[in-house]
Order: sequence, then C-alpha cells, then structure tokens
Amino acid sequence: MATIGLFDSGSGGLSVYREIVKLLPEENYIFYADNLYCPYGEKSREFIIDRAREITGFLLEKGADVIVVACNTATAAAIATLRQEYPVKFIGMEPAVKPAALETRTGVIGVLATAGTLKASKYLDTRDRYADGITVVEHVGQGFVELVEAGELDGEHAESVVRQSVQPLVEAGADHIVLGCTHYPFLRSTIEKVIADLCPGRDIKIVDPAPAAARQLERVIHEQGIPVTSTTSAASDRSQKVALFSSGSGDSLKRIFKLI
Repeated sequence: MATIGLFDSGSGGLSVYREIVKLLPEENYIFYADNLYCPYGEKSREFIIDRAREITGFLLEKGADVIVVACNTATAAAIATLRQEYPVKFIGMEPAVKPAALETRTGVIGVLATAGTLKASKYLDTRDRYADGITVVEHVGQGFVELVEAGELDGEHAESVVRQSVQPLVEAGADHIVLGCTHYPFLRSTIEKVIADLCPGRDIKIVDPAPAAARQLERVIHEQGIPVTSTTSAASDRSQKVALFSSGSGDSLKRIFKLI
C-alpha cells in the first residue's frame, strides 16, 4: 500500500486529492494545508520554498512514498528546488493551457490563477510553448481562495466576487477557461452560473488540471515500482485512509473535506 503525501497553501488541494482517490482509492493519504500562511499568491518565492521544505520534511516523517504539490503557486515557486533536495518523486500542478489551446474554436482562451502562478517562468514557458497563435487572456481570481477557505462557495456575494474576474475573460471571447489554482474547482458551479448569466447559451468549457495530475501520479507510482493495493471497487471509507493536518485552524480543511 502506497502512502501519498499532498500539500497546498490551504484546502484547495483537496480538489486534487478528490481526483487522485478515484484512480487510487485504497492507498493511504496525508494531506497538509498550510492555511496559517494562505494564500501563497502574493508571497515571495523564497518564503514559499521555505514552507515547502518544512512541509516536505513533515510528510516524509509521516512515511510519504511520493508527494503531490497540490498547489499551482507552490509548484511554480518550489518544485524544482524540492526535486533537487529530496530523494522522493514530486508531482506538481500546471495550468492546462495546452488542452485549452488545442481545443479552442474562437482562438481565445482564459486563464484564472494567482499572481504568483501568472508571473512564474513555469507558467510563462508553458503558455509560450503551446499557445502560439492563440490569444491568452489572464486574470487573477481575486478573492477566490478566501471564498473557498471560508466555505462560501455559492450565493450572491460569491457570485459578485467571481464575476469580477470571470467577466473580462468572457468579454474577450474566451471559449475555454483554465482553472490555474487548486482552490478554484470548488467554485466551479458558481463560475458556471456567472458565465451563464453573462452570456446565455454560449458554450464555454471549464478546464480543471487536477485529473491530469492524478493520472501523472498514477504513472509515476507504477514507474517507480511503489506497491499499490489492488481493488475492484471504490474505497468504502475515505476518512479512514487520509490524515488531515494544517498549520492553522483545521476548520476550513474539515469543512471542505466533507464536500468531496
């Protein structure tokens, strides 16, 4: 049985855990939310690397065989350093610009992400490599992380916050909107409602990179020969297979976990 460690600036990385457990339902999981320092979006690269090191050490002490950096900002800032300094394999997050660029019909795609992700070389390299000839409209999901951490996933206030960041992408003609932060999938229903209100009948696809990260983890586990548990059915009690930890209050983490 494999022990899979995951960490995020907060509870958003549970959107990645949600996809991983579909593929590997019988493994053990350790999830660490660094919510005392959430959000990471405006933090310095050096600060995020220091936090990533500390959390990695914690996860390794708990027996993690492989670690998922379930945070786009932390991936951009720290994963290269982690791969150099630790012997385990790390799986990171990457905004799904490639599939959006390949599938766009209008030639315009939107990316919602944190400021840290949008200015990181990892994201910029991916965008420049795959979006040649495509217009990429970028916007920080201002207030999105705070909504998720507060458990405010719908309602008038959530819609108002989401509309401010989604509207510029819709008005620019984007037909795909990439969710470039692991918190954002928990606002997917509200994002879709806002899109429907802004442009009724228009087909805009929401792109969540978490399923691709889950598939990559599965490939790495098999390539590394990490033993996994054979199963013919989904796990019956996930709560007994995941240990939840946080640097601050665990209320948000527990609240979001109940939703998945």
